[in-house]
Amino acid sequence: MRAPAADDQPLELWPLRYTTPASWAVHALAQPVALLNDHAHLEKKAAANALDLLPRWPDRDPPEHWSAALAAVARDETEHLALVLRHLSNRGGLLTKSHRNPYAAELRSLVRLATRDELLDRLLVSALIEARSCERFERLQEALDANPQEPALAKLYRGLAASERGHHRLFLELASSLNLPDDALPQRWSFMLDQEAIIIARQPAGPAMHAGA
Repeated sequence: MRAPAADDQPLELWPLRYTTPASWAVHALAQPVALLNDHAHLEKKAAANALDLLPRWPDRDPPEHWSAALAAVARDETEHLALVLRHLSNRGGLLTKSHRNPYAAELRSLVRLATRDELLDRLLVSALIEARSCERFERLQEALDANPQEPALAKLYRGLAASERGHHRLFLELASSLNLPDDALPQRWSFMLDQEAIIIARQPAGPAMHAGA
């Protein structure tokens, strides 16, 4: 699907308004098993989210590439889940049965449920989570490259950062395919970006992909 051009859809393609400091990765990597467990749950939830959105196109017929795009995201996230689980197992860890992500829960509280804007908000929240996760992969890769004692983890996060960098853009492209007033998408996206920056900054620190610094 064609990415929105700058002159016809003024969206920021790498948009985050809070930059994760390098110190976050150093602290997260101090507990690699806990971090990998959290990461595996996030990949599982990302795959489930893409599959849940797959049949939710707004009109009788899906917009061009809607189903194929979301199926591709679900496939990628499932493959990444298997990869992260392998790293977790290699370190003697096991996936926990329960998992909490206060960051994602706060973002989802912004969704205007049971309104015509619910689908737009879900796509934008998905884009935000993907963008933030990719930024965190890059911080982890940078920290691991600076300390070459963990080559397997460095390779993992280098590959994931490259693989997932376009996922947030895909959700923005799907949002741009909705039948919306001209200013609805950029205005809502700007609001959500501001809220995401506040939400991520106030998260408690810990070995979690969306923890605070």
